[in-house]
Amino acid sequence: MTRGFLSKAACLALAASVGACASNRFEGPRERPRPQAALEPATPALPAGTVTSEPLAPPPGASAAPGEPPPPSVAAAPSQAIEPPPPAPPPVVATGRSSVVGSWNATDAAGSCKVSLSSTPSLDLYKASAAGCSNKDLAKVSAWDFRDGEVYLYQPGGTVTARLRQAGGGLEGALSKSGAQLSMAR
Repeated sequence: MTRGFLSKAACLALAASVGACASNRFEGPRERPRPQAALEPATPALPAGTVTSEPLAPPPGASAAPGEPPPPSVAAAPSQAIEPPPPAPPPVVATGRSSVVGSWNATDAAGSCKVSLSSTPSLDLYKASAAGCSNKDLAKVSAWDFRDGEVYLYQPGGTVTARLRQAGGGLEGALSKSGAQLSMAR
């Protein structure tokens, strides 16, 4: 009987403590008691006055941001000469696949003819055509590609007809079979 009584008492005590915890949760936050004023250190008053601000000068060796005049302490004196702006960089020459698309006048040892490099894809290459070429290999050109800075001209079946590199405003290279010089200009 004692054992049952203890067990019921333990359950009741547990239920009461859980109930007490639960009731604190739903009552909302309670304010903590504040310590006595004598125990709190006094906060010293900060001096009162106006606050002013000015932009900082750039660090030594740096110039002011573009479009902003330098601060007065760094400004050039009127008696100093103003340096002229640096010269413009040279124009960028177009390179790559898109820069070689179009019609070209091809010249080799056998004479001149027209070669057109199209931007129309043909499997993993681009379409090309040749007209009026006395060189039989050059006359068969049907595709082209641009890889590693070089223009490759192909015949049907994938045989490389010529390899050319951009030079000045044109293309310079050689025919694959004979090694003869080939140049193409616009």
